[in-house]
Amino acid sequence: MSLDVEQNRMTAVAELWRAHREATLPARSRSTEVAGVDMVTLDANVAGCVSSWLQNGGAIDDRRWDVLATCERQLECVIPELPGDEAGYHTRLLDMAALVLGAPRGSPSA
Repeated sequence: MSLDVEQNRMTAVAELWRAHREATLPARSRSTEVAGVDMVTLDANVAGCVSSWLQNGGAIDDRRWDVLATCERQLECVIPELPGDEAGYHTRLLDMAALVLGAPRGSPSA
């Protein structure tokens, strides 16, 4: 992949991350499971992995990659079960997860 593509990926994730940090976890997601998934844990896991990826210039360790891949699958299951604003909040998590998981593994993009 070209450096421009990876820089664009980093910029896109950083913008989504900024929006995510300014958002509030929807109230229902703070107190319920959806499709057997604890929504608070899901949110925290994606946030931790994305934050680490950004702080490490586009690198993520294998453990976090595995956690994020699991979160991506969970998000794909829960989003169709969520109403409007909740779905939008979690779709942003899914977008970040997909972008990070689509990056080359093992080396920073910066």
